[in-house]
Amino acid sequence: MPVGDCENAFLEAAAHEGIQLIRYKQPWLNQRGHFGLPHEAAAAFGPLDDIFHDLGGDHEAQSAKRTTALPGDFIHPPTGTMIEIDEVQHFTSYRMRTFARYPADASLGFDSDEYVNLCKKYCRTADAYRLNKAASGFGPGGRQRQRAYNDSLRDLVIPAMGKPPLIRIPAPDGNGAAAFGWNRVRILRALS
Repeated sequence: MPVGDCENAFLEAAAHEGIQLIRYKQPWLNQRGHFGLPHEAAAAFGPLDDIFHDLGGDHEAQSAKRTTALPGDFIHPPTGTMIEIDEVQHFTSYRMRTFARYPADASLGFDSDEYVNLCKKYCRTADAYRLNKAASGFGPGGRQRQRAYNDSLRDLVIPAMGKPPLIRIPAPDGNGAAAFGWNRVRILRALS
């Protein structure tokens, strides 16, 4: 499936329900990750630092990155709720490991146990996705670790910044319209 098709199908399904979503970037979600957090998100630093080190991140390389905002999937402007659509490459064994480092009282807009189970189911495929692709801050073959870290960054920093918890929509089959349908009630409840 071409890049962006899953997100576009989700966006169309949401629009059909009267839900306006737009792409987003937030300056406090940037390439430096937890090394570039504003003081308002200080509570997220410790867990993210633990995740970063568990994933083999390079402190020096990560903290030297620019503060260019990371692009996100969607935001619902009336409520400020951000939504991420997660295709199969998000369900790695690395992502599964991140949840063990989340604070027990983390404010999440999705079921972390469901995500752990999806990681167990899809990690073979996901771990092989762009297996040899390098990632700044995570070195050669670090793309999966970087993605797991960036997903955790969004999960923990967005509510720390006083925003509604991030809604994650699993779409491991790449079908954005179906993913919207399966999560319709949860999405509508979160955006009302």
